[in-house]
Amino acid sequence: MANNKSNGVSWRWLRWLGLALLLDGCTGLRPAVENGNTYVLEARPIVKNVRDRRNIVLEVSAPRASPGFETAQMVYVQRAYELDYFAANRWADTPSRMLGPILAQALEQSGSFSAVVQAPSIVPADVRVVSELVRLQQNFEMHPSRIEFALRVQAIDVRSKRLLATRLFEATESAQSDDPYGGVTAANVALQRILEQVVDFCIAESVKS
Repeated sequence: MANNKSNGVSWRWLRWLGLALLLDGCTGLRPAVENGNTYVLEARPIVKNVRDRRNIVLEVSAPRASPGFETAQMVYVQRAYELDYFAANRWADTPSRMLGPILAQALEQSGSFSAVVQAPSIVPADVRVVSELVRLQQNFEMHPSRIEFALRVQAIDVRSKRLLATRLFEATESAQSDDPYGGVTAANVALQRILEQVVDFCIAESVKS
């Protein structure tokens, strides 16, 4: 009789132990809530050999973002059509908000315009630059992973309300490491290439205003 009682206690104890291990395992499957890292988009100064400084005021509108990318969460993909987000690593702000000042600074550094302002501004503008972050994601479908960066830019004649041109700028850059930091460094390299193309685009199209 004592043995039966002892066995009953042992089985109950084993069941509780098994349940505890199962719950612990399930907890490990959840996205970790931790103090992660925060990253920024940055670009080096862009220097152009300016022959003729144009008497044009350029207004840079706040960039928009495509659905899924209007967030400070860092986007990655492991298969087509599905966006995932890193749990603990984030951008300091949404990439589209960070892009506004970066675009304005790059255009100002080119020295090709009499002034570059960010909207809203009380300064009357001649050409407005409107942009949309189409894609900024770390793609793990290949090895090494790579950053895919796409930015759509429009140049608009403010006075005539005429669309001068629109173009999609795309850049891919392999990550040095298959982690969020590797993606961030690759994103800033891709951003630099896109900025140089956007500056050339705005210089060429502003002549048409």
